[in-house]
Amino acid sequence: MTPHLRACAGAALALAASAAHAGRSCENRPPKVDTVQRAMLLAEHTANRLDQSGARVVALARVGQNLSEYGVHYSHFGLAYRDDSGRWRVVHKLNHCGTARAAVYRQGLGEFFLDDLYEYEAAIVIPTPEVQSHLLPVVRDNARLAQLNTPSYSMVAYPWAQTYQQSNQWALETLARGRARIKLQGYTPTTLHIGPLKRLGGRLTAANIAFDDHPNEKRFTDRIETVTVDSVFAWLNRSGLGGTVQVIR
Repeated sequence: MTPHLRACAGAALALAASAAHAGRSCENRPPKVDTVQRAMLLAEHTANRLDQSGARVVALARVGQNLSEYGVHYSHFGLAYRDDSGRWRVVHKLNHCGTARAAVYRQGLGEFFLDDLYEYEAAIVIPTPEVQSHLLPVVRDNARLAQLNTPSYSMVAYPWAQTYQQSNQWALETLARGRARIKLQGYTPTTLHIGPLKRLGGRLTAANIAFDDHPNEKRFTDRIETVTVDSVFAWLNRSGLGGTVQVIR
């Protein structure tokens, strides 16, 4: 590990302690050295790519879990921006220890990737200059970031309801300036095919999974529509609001 990475690792561990368990399980176990090293290396590669991009704000994704059975690759995204010191920070919504509540956090790149990733791969989409100009003052302002946050959380929240909100949905709505504009700009959520037994099991065993906000005609035919990173990235490119996906490994 280079001196730069050692410094980043120390900073990330200190930040992780201050934001206890945000977005993670509540198991009290220290991170493995190999996990920290790989996370910091991915953070460094990502910072280098972002520096080279010339962008001020980007959509940044990670592969936190294996969602391949649903045809989804990236699990979570936030909005990364360069702060006044020239460092890249990420604002994103995180679930509290698997509960039904969530909040918006501001983290460094190191901590963003220090989350038991399924694959050490990141992806970015650079919004248009106009979108970046709108986003930059928003991502720097805690009050404005909180305006679109719904604390009630479901991992499979229905994007056109207001009962729950999941992490990718918050990032999408912040990026697009609200739910109404998403519809107007042609966003299409991902349809997950989840049978009744799996729905029942998820609802009974996990506080952060709910299906009661989905329309009955869709829910009872096993069609669960929700916001995924893959669908957001496809929409950004299709709508002309962002570029193509850039993968970082």
